[in-house]
Amino acid sequence: MRDQRLWTWHVLAGLVILVFLGLHMTIMHLDIIFGFFNPGDAKPIDWVSVVGRARMGFFTVSYVVLLGAALFHGLYGLRNILFELGPARGVKSALNVVLTVGGVGLFVFGAWAAWTAGVLARSL
Repeated sequence: MRDQRLWTWHVLAGLVILVFLGLHMTIMHLDIIFGFFNPGDAKPIDWVSVVGRARMGFFTVSYVVLLGAALFHGLYGLRNILFELGPARGVKSALNVVLTVGGVGLFVFGAWAAWTAGVLARSL
């Protein structure tokens, strides 16, 4: 039952990645069509555009959601690949701990970075 629930979350994380990465690709690479996220004639990677997006709370939230979905999707997929190699029970437990602690640590660091970037952009 636990594996089915985790697999469902894995698939849902893939859908979240599809939506938010699609939004990211649209904003960054179709700026001629969707230029309203970039002020004036600025390119998406120009500093004024980056700061402008960082000031919007939507982008901070979307970066954190994308980060969480990508980390879960990637690390759960890696876990499944490693478990298919048939490791011993102790190795499986150690892998679970390492991947969970590593994933949570990366998520906390990335969420902090996104939040701090938004706060700093609003103070400029």
